[in-house]
Amino acid sequence: MSKTTVTRLFIGSLIAAGAGAIVAVTAVWLALDNGVFVMNGPDIVALQGSVLSWTLIGLGIVGGLAVMGGLLGGLVSWIGALLNTSQLDSKTWFLVLLLLGIFNFGFFAMTAYLIAGPDGTGLAPRRSAPAPA
Repeated sequence: MSKTTVTRLFIGSLIAAGAGAIVAVTAVWLALDNGVFVMNGPDIVALQGSVLSWTLIGLGIVGGLAVMGGLLGGLVSWIGALLNTSQLDSKTWFLVLLLLGIFNFGFFAMTAYLIAGPDGTGLAPRRSAPAPA
C-alpha cells in the first residue's frame, strides 16, 4: 500500500468518524430536546412512539456506524503504514508506528508519518547478482 493510499484512507477515516460523531450527537440532542426519551431522574425508562423518535434513533445508529467505519478505516491505514515502513532498510519508522499504535498514540504516529514519513513502496527491489566464478 503506497503512502498516498494510506494518506487518503486515514484522512477519509477521520472525516467519516467526525461526521458520524456529529450526526449521532445531534440526533441524541434533538431526541432529548423534543421529549423522545421518557426520563425518570437521570435514567431513560421508555421512548415516545412517533415518527420523529424512530427517525432520530435511525440517525443515531447511522452516526454510530459511520464512527465505527471511520475507526476501522483508521486501523486499516495504520496497518498499511506498518506494511509500507516494514519494507525500508531502517526500521525506525516501523518501530515508532508500531509502538505508538500499541500504546494508543496511533493518531499522533500516523500524523507524523503522513507529514514526514518515507514511502517504502517507491524503493526498487534489491536483486543480488550471482558471484563471478
